[in-house]
Amino acid sequence: MDLQKLLKIIAAVVGVVSIIFLVTIISTGDDAIKAGEAESSVNTYMYVAYVVLGIAVLAVVLFTLKNLITNAAGLKNTLISIGAFVLLALVCYFALATGVETPLKDGSILTEGQSKLVGAGLYLFYALALIAAVTMLVFGVKKSLNK
Repeated sequence: MDLQKLLKIIAAVVGVVSIIFLVTIISTGDDAIKAGEAESSVNTYMYVAYVVLGIAVLAVVLFTLKNLITNAAGLKNTLISIGAFVLLALVCYFALATGVETPLKDGSILTEGQSKLVGAGLYLFYALALIAAVTMLVFGVKKSLNK
């Protein structure tokens, strides 16, 4: 049996078990969960979900690193992409974002650095969304002109 077949079987088993857990949680009801009566079963399911998520993330990271190490061109492209992302993040933080100390509703204070970091994150999100939209538009137009 090859690895792909084994992974499909494991994915199917995890999917079926997840459906069983979901049905169990839904049948418990919101009121029982809010009252804390089903805390032990829900916590157990949450820990199982965390373990499955951890395994999935670990598998993705390991397979990605394996593929990058064995493929020099892919590694070069990945490093260029990461470098461009870091450069864009630095431009957003140092050139575009400004920080202002702000009191919050709960009485705490958002420091100038935290405010600048939030602003930089917003600018980075807007820049990445714009890049994605322009890229989709350019390739969509290019594809329609080639037909």
